[in-house]
Amino acid sequence: MGIEEIEVVDITAAAIAAAREAGRSVVKHTPVTASAALSDRTGGSIVLKAENMQRTGSFKIRGAMNKLASLGELARNGVTAGSAGNHAQALAFAARTRGIPCEIFVPRNAPIAKIAACRTYGATVVEGGDSLDEAVAAAQARATDKGMQFCHPYDDPVVVAGQATLGLELIADIADLRRVIIPLGGGGLASGVAVAVKQHDPTIHVIGVQIEACAPYANEEPPAGPVLTLADGIAVKRPGTFTRPLVEKWLDDVVVVDEDAVADAMVMMMERSKLYVEGAGAVGVSALLSERAAPSRSGTTCVVLSGGNVDMGVVPGLIQRFETQAGRRLILFVKVSDRPGGLAKLLAIFAEQGASVIDIEHVREGVDLRVRETGVTAVLEVRGPDHADLVIDAVRAAGYEVGQ
Repeated sequence: MGIEEIEVVDITAAAIAAAREAGRSVVKHTPVTASAALSDRTGGSIVLKAENMQRTGSFKIRGAMNKLASLGELARNGVTAGSAGNHAQALAFAARTRGIPCEIFVPRNAPIAKIAACRTYGATVVEGGDSLDEAVAAAQARATDKGMQFCHPYDDPVVVAGQATLGLELIADIADLRRVIIPLGGGGLASGVAVAVKQHDPTIHVIGVQIEACAPYANEEPPAGPVLTLADGIAVKRPGTFTRPLVEKWLDDVVVVDEDAVADAMVMMMERSKLYVEGAGAVGVSALLSERAAPSRSGTTCVVLSGGNVDMGVVPGLIQRFETQAGRRLILFVKVSDRPGGLAKLLAIFAEQGASVIDIEHVREGVDLRVRETGVTAVLEVRGPDHADLVIDAVRAAGYEVGQ
């Protein structure tokens, strides 16, 4: 099917309304919350669409419910998908609500937490293949062999209509909506929401946000091999045959953000908004923080937080990076007496100055030490750069040599 033929296919208001009915018993109408921190920083009126609070942790349940409703009896033998992320969890959950089998094919070394979630929702998870493409191919083959239905994560007009229901909620909840900043991966969510809001008001501006590591909609060549990024949920190398024309028709702009901006956005959401947002879901915030996108000069700008399925192993590194940049981590190297009580005296100084010890390590190799002396590397939590200077001054005043 050529691009020319696909361009005439569109998502109708009736299709979006039907999708809303298909998901009504399961899909949550997620909240919109004002962000004073982003509004103050950008000079606009910013609200956040907290789709990270959706069932299964992302917007994907919208499209999955509509897809299964459209299949009806065709899905009686079950559904399959090749996915290691949010689509897999959403399809598994949707299949459970309809009482049909679901088989998810994932590549080797897929995140254990996401595999476990799929199994919790009742899906059969089959691990194998070195890439997501191989997992998708295996899911398609399984569907053909067993009379099941393969469900694509984004390149399907029925799925796009389901994702578009998020746009209906924005229209209902934000009276003066002027701009939407939204993650852009395969294009199902971004194009669906753009269609929904622009059918209501064509002057609403919609900006899609891609991650620098994989930004085909920004005409950047995708990398060979696995894409390593915090925003893995939108690291889609090939735009959909169906969704690409929709994105090109309905979105006003596409911008690209880098890894550091995503990390900053994730931490800001945790610290200032008390929202747990995955990297792919936070790219809209990243675009504002890095000034890749600007808020509307009038009315309200909505940033869509598309998901909250954060890899728990990533969080400590994000927090450590943030605290270091904010001057809340202090690393000192101090030589102390290698006798009983020698370290205790140093720790007492830290305590007196209100510095919390995160880690202590003795260093005796490769360091110029006197007899009965040891080196100590201390990682401290402090209140900021000024507090760090006070701690250092106190240690030096006690007669210690301090290195950083």
